[in-house]
Order: sequence, then structure tokens, then C-alpha cells
Amino acid sequence: MQAFKRVALFIATLIVISCNMEDKTLVVEVFETSAGGNKLTALTEFTEIKDATLIKLVPEKQLQKITGFGGAFTESSAYLLNKLSKENRKKIINAYFSKDGANYSLTRTHMNSCDFSLGNYSYTPVEGDKDLEHFTIEEDKDDLIPFIKDAMAASTDGFKIFGSPWTAAPWMKDNNKWVGGKLLPEYYDTWALFFSKYVDAYKAEGIDIWGFTVENEPLGNGNNWESMHYTPDEMTNFVQNYLGPKLEADGKGYLKILGYDQNREHLKEWIDAQYKDECTSKYFDGTAIHWYASTFEIFPEELQYAHEKAPDKLLIQSEACVDAEVPVWQDDTWYWKKEATDWGFEWAPEKDKPMHPKYVPVYRYARDIIGCLNNWVDGWVDWNMVLDRQGGPNWFKNWCVAPVIVDPEKDEVYFTPLYYTLAHFSKYIRPEAKVIGVENSDKELLVTAAKNPDESIAVVLLNQTDKTKHFSLSLGEKNTSISISPQAIQTLIITN
Repeated sequence: MQAFKRVALFIATLIVISCNMEDKTLVVEVFETSAGGNKLTALTEFTEIKDATLIKLVPEKQLQKITGFGGAFTESSAYLLNKLSKENRKKIINAYFSKDGANYSLTRTHMNSCDFSLGNYSYTPVEGDKDLEHFTIEEDKDDLIPFIKDAMAASTDGFKIFGSPWTAAPWMKDNNKWVGGKLLPEYYDTWALFFSKYVDAYKAEGIDIWGFTVENEPLGNGNNWESMHYTPDEMTNFVQNYLGPKLEADGKGYLKILGYDQNREHLKEWIDAQYKDECTSKYFDGTAIHWYASTFEIFPEELQYAHEKAPDKLLIQSEACVDAEVPVWQDDTWYWKKEATDWGFEWAPEKDKPMHPKYVPVYRYARDIIGCLNNWVDGWVDWNMVLDRQGGPNWFKNWCVAPVIVDPEKDEVYFTPLYYTLAHFSKYIRPEAKVIGVENSDKELLVTAAKNPDESIAVVLLNQTDKTKHFSLSLGEKNTSISISPQAIQTLIITN
């Protein structure tokens, strides 16, 4: 009997020790994309290293609430999808919008034409039509609208859409051209009505619009594609006295209005104009920004300034892409090499060229999104979802890269590493998540984390080095040992 008691006590002690060990083990799902060939691959086996660095999650430190992640519906992308087989069209849309895919939650589209259209067009084709009696979105019904509706059908969780105009019709502008110039004051009321009419027209097609940016790149883009210029004060005046009141009067005060919508280096002056006082800030729900001022700089000071000036307003990265490049086809290695150049490598003024060195496309994306999330940005939106092997179609021949490249003649599809990079965020960090604090002892690893509405925590890491990195991830009293491959992105999901 005594022997039996000793055995029973020994077994009980093992159970207690085992339970205590389990209590201190953090259960984590790990997904990795790497230069070595992983593509959102689930990893399960890691070597424990004694001198591993420490990444500590601090969930009690809660920062901004996430609006979403995604890309843009453009006429170019929609046109290409129409040229593919039904099977490949569905494959791409599911890859972006289904729960099994990237599960995009925040999207953008253009109002009137943009450079990634097949040509110039406007929803207001009749000159002098101040009441917009001839307003029509007929141009969108063959491509953009079917694309959006198919995406809606593929999405279980749904997604937000905001529209951005590149320009008003030439007849409303002081230069009577698609490119450049300003909106004539006599058409401010008409242009505000344009936004309201757009919402109604899309609603009639079964598509709800979440909000707008007031103008894509109000500082202009040279003498290139569609554009219309505002100063910070001019845009604030238009929103404060025309657009905001019009939407409110039409029962559309729920629509989000985002100011600015261009590069971050000028953000402070636009923030100062929008949020000068209670009257100027009343109708602005937030600010939109782009990344084209640099291939490496996040502009954290500007982002921090925007948050401190208006802590309750949205701050959304509304456009980014590998620009001024013809896509590299079916060659993943290029996207992991420091060979890409942007517009500024050739065209920036000499004083600004140091901001535009060659870069690694995957790193630029992951580094920027992590940096944005760690500096109060709540939404991040890529540009075109689909382009062809030339980087178009684009009526101005402004070639760019998209995460998915297609050859419509051969009905072939290439999911570049950029697609998987974006999915590391969009798939696992969901709307209404809260960015949380992270303490990271390895300065070579970039890290961000967010707590989702379902209480799961998503941690995204970027390893830009050519060596495997070992780290201990801790949450409260629990921890686990993980390693990340050389040149890799990881998303870690904690559910316990």
C-alpha cells in the first residue's frame, strides 16, 4: 500500500509539473514568407537558443484602432480581370477578398478617370451642367462595378470602400484641361454635389461607399496624368463650406472625409490647415497619405505630429506601389533584391535624390507598414491589385508593379511576393484591432503587434538580415522560442 501511495504521489507530482509547464508555454501559430521560398507557410518546429533576444508584448498598452488593410479597384485592374478566364478571375478575387485569402478590409477606387484608366473620362460629360442632371457612372458598369461586386460576393467579412477623384471634368477648371489647374470657385457647389451623386449612383448598383479623399495628390504630379490642385487652405475651405455641409444636408454625414492624400513630407502644413480650429476640423474625419517621398523613410515625426494634433482622427496610408518599374515576371528573387528604383531615382531634384536609393520591394512594403502601425497609422492601402506584364494598362504609360501580375493573352497569373507580404497584415490584423505595445531587444528585427476583436494577438516581424534570428516571445508569464528565417516576414498568432 505504501508503495502504491508513493507511485500515486509521483504521478500527481508529474501532472502538476506538466500543468505548470503548460501554463508558462505560449501557444503560437507561425506563418512565414521568405526569400528562401516560404509563402505564408505554417512553421511548427523551432530550436531553443539560450541567448535568444526577447520580444515582449505589452497588451495593456493599447494605441490606435485599425480601420483596415487592402488595395485599390482601378479600371486597369478590372479591365484585365475581364480578359482572363472565369477560373483565373475568380482565383484572383478570392485571393484578395476571401477569408482563405488576404481578406482585404479597406479599399479605394477612383472617381472619374485616373492614370490607371484606359483613357480620360468624367461622370459629368455635359459642359455647364451645374446641377449635374446628366451625371452618369455608365463608364464604370463594364469593369469597375462588376469587379467590386464580385469582391463583395467573395468577402465574408465585408470591406470598406473610399473614393478619390483625380480631377473634375475640364469644364469645371480654370485651365480647361484634364491635367493641372484648379477648380473654379463658381463650381464649388457643383463639385460638392458630385460626391453626393456618386454615392447615390453606386448605392443604386448595390455598393455602399464608406468615404472619400477630397483630391488625389492636390500638390499635383507635374504635367502628367489627371490632376487638380489645392493649397491646404483651399482644400479646408472646400470641405468646411461646401463638401461637408452638402453631404450633411443630403443625409450623408456618415461618410468619412479624408484630407490631403499625398506624400508625408508635407503632412504638417496640411494637418495645421485642417485642424486649425473647431470650425475647420468639423467635417474632416482624418487624413490620407502616400509613401512616394522616399524609398526608405517612414517620416515618423510627421505621423506623430498628425496624431498629436488630432488624436481622434483617422490617419490612413491611401496609396503605395513599386512605381516607375515594368514588373518582373515569374521571378520571386527580384522582389527580395535591392534592385528596384522609383520615380525619384531619375527625376527627383538632386537635393532629394538621397531619399530615393535602390531598394528591396518586399522590405519597402513590410518596413513601411510596420513603421506606419508603430506611428499611429490605422489603415494601409496598396494601389492597383492587378496589372499586366508591362505594368499597365495606363493611358499615360506610367508603368508600375502590382502584387498580382497577369498575362491576359496566355491567361496566366503570377502572385508576386508582394501579395504575400500584404497578406501578412490584412489577413491577420482585422478591423477594430488595437495596436499594442512591444518591447524588442533586437534592433535588426522590425516588429509590430495588434490585439484583434476576437482577443487573438497578431505579431508581424521583418528580418532583413541574411541570418536566422532566434527570439523568445513573451506575453505575461508565458513565453515560447521562435526563429525567423533570413530575409523573411512572419506573422505570429496567439489565441491562448
